[in-house]
Amino acid sequence: MLIRALPWLTHRFKVYATARNSEAAAKLRGVGVIPVLCDLDQPKSLRRLSGLARWMVYSAPPAPNGEEDIRCKRFIAKMERYTGVDKSAILTPRHLAYISTSGVYGDCKGEWVDETRPLRAQSARAIRRVAAESSLKAWARSQKIKLAILRAPGIYAANRLPTERIMQATPALIHAEDSWSNHIHADDLAHAVSMSLFRGKPLRAINVADDQPHKMGDYFDLVADSIGQPHPPRIKRSEAPAVLSTSLMSFLNESRRLNNYRLKQDLRLQLKWPNVGHFLANK
Repeated sequence: MLIRALPWLTHRFKVYATARNSEAAAKLRGVGVIPVLCDLDQPKSLRRLSGLARWMVYSAPPAPNGEEDIRCKRFIAKMERYTGVDKSAILTPRHLAYISTSGVYGDCKGEWVDETRPLRAQSARAIRRVAAESSLKAWARSQKIKLAILRAPGIYAANRLPTERIMQATPALIHAEDSWSNHIHADDLAHAVSMSLFRGKPLRAINVADDQPHKMGDYFDLVADSIGQPHPPRIKRSEAPAVLSTSLMSFLNESRRLNNYRLKQDLRLQLKWPNVGHFLANK
């Protein structure tokens, strides 16, 4: 996703990005980025990040297990090496954007959700995101770092649509029992990340979602229409556990509609794609 932000960022900054291997590093050089070979699962390699930049975007997913985000904690520990020194003599983080997930809210029974809602993460991955948000807030508060937390829902683009699911005729829930889902186009998320580095208010979370939540099955129907395929069959929620995977069920067990007022008010962001239907009609 952040590749989409590079034209805007490289025009204004010397941009560094982490790469886990030489192949990834070569791809970064090809788009005008200076690669930094390091791996959040290899703590010693993180020394290359220290003192590198004042503006930073953290988009790494948490490790696949545990209740804490150990990767985020390693990142903070390495950054803290320089946050107490003379800030005029070395580049220390001053602005940080963290890409989190709307899953931190948990199941909201289809209610509208703004950023003041208490966090009630249910899935293991969302619990780790809550831990990461907490760790980053504590660090940013202690070091006066301007932290923006971007809570993103389902990210889509032309190459990120559920076409395989539709081709396989994976069932969706009947409308009356279906869950609400939220979406954001990858281009709009990239734009929001860039703007948050300058316009985000300190220690403030922002829902990065488009203007129109959909019932999940209705979203699949829109995509099916766009590729000329039949709508997925509909089943009752009681039938779903026997048919759908555990990961799919975890999404179906959470329902919420995201309020994006702060996205437009704080970041003054004008969405390129205000809803999925608009994108599909123009792609």
